[in-house]
Amino acid sequence: MSWLLSPVGALREHRSLTFELAKRDVLGRYRGASFGLLWSLISPFLLLCVYTFAFGTVMGGRWPQIGDGHAHYSIILFAGMIVHGFLAECINRAPQLIVGNPNFVKRVIFPLEILPWPMVFSALFHVFMNLIVFMALRWFMDGAFSWTIIMFPLVMFPLVVLALGVSWFLASAGVYMRDVGQVTGVLTMALLFLSSAMMPIASVPASYRWVFIANPLTFIIDQARNVMLWGQMPDWAGLGIYLLVALVVAYLGRAWFVATRKGFADVL
Repeated sequence: MSWLLSPVGALREHRSLTFELAKRDVLGRYRGASFGLLWSLISPFLLLCVYTFAFGTVMGGRWPQIGDGHAHYSIILFAGMIVHGFLAECINRAPQLIVGNPNFVKRVIFPLEILPWPMVFSALFHVFMNLIVFMALRWFMDGAFSWTIIMFPLVMFPLVVLALGVSWFLASAGVYMRDVGQVTGVLTMALLFLSSAMMPIASVPASYRWVFIANPLTFIIDQARNVMLWGQMPDWAGLGIYLLVALVVAYLGRAWFVATRKGFADVL
């Protein structure tokens, strides 16, 4: 039965190392910057301003709830960007997890399978900081707060599991195919613009909606907006199905990583 806990086995055995690597990752990103960790709050705010101007002002982006006075376009957009930002960070960084740490590969006793965990925790740290910015902006712009936002971690959990599985796949693939890192940037942009992050699915032509629905971000973004903005409970059945699929990806991803790690040292 140990295989049931295999995706979290390394994390359980090397908790201290995992959290230390995550801490080093977060602090290292802002080392030397004048504002330090404050950039984790400033960056999403500046990015939000750019997207709001481009899509909300120049391109005239609209949302049904805006007409009802429920929320500003920028707040609705930001909720989707928080979800996308998490998955995009994991996907873009995963191909370099092994390639960027060749010294870990040469250490036989180092548990390489834990490397996606610190990256995911680092991405979750930025989700938390973005959530602080989101709540502050919504209170300032809309004067509102939805208590259902406490459900947000439960909405994100299936996506976290999916991100882990995908990261194991990409970390291994990045060793044998260095071009993977060039593709992930395009992939994450496609995931953003072909999801409900930028526009409601109802505004997409019916013949193309299946592309948006098939996007793994769309369902999580819609559920995140339900709990963050509309005061609605999540679709528990949908999240349960999503989690089952994510678990399959996680098990397969880790199994693939373990099966291919023997050749890492030879390639690097």
